[in-house]
Amino acid sequence: MDIVHLSLERRPATDPTPAGEVADAVDVLWAHAGPDDGLEHASGRAAPDRLDLLLYLRTGRAAAHHGGPSAEYRAAQLIARCYRASHHLQGRYLAPAPASTTPPNQPPA
Repeated sequence: MDIVHLSLERRPATDPTPAGEVADAVDVLWAHAGPDDGLEHASGRAAPDRLDLLLYLRTGRAAAHHGGPSAEYRAAQLIARCYRASHHLQGRYLAPAPASTTPPNQPPA
């Protein structure tokens, strides 16, 4: 299992740490996670200026033995997909840093 830390910066105009904020973000993760993401568990902590998330991801055989996508890459793709799909995340947080469209150790298409 791999553990990846990600943060979403809070938009300046939003209230800091509203009730249920972490649970709402984790719900969005579960709603948009697919089998290839390998999400096993997610937790978080709200800070005044950001939301910190810990994603616990299965280590895939392809990643571990054949240079497949890293846990960091899969987590970045998942959070970017969640952000694009969730008006809730878009309204509360700034967009996450753009993730590469090509997995590490993979030639561009």
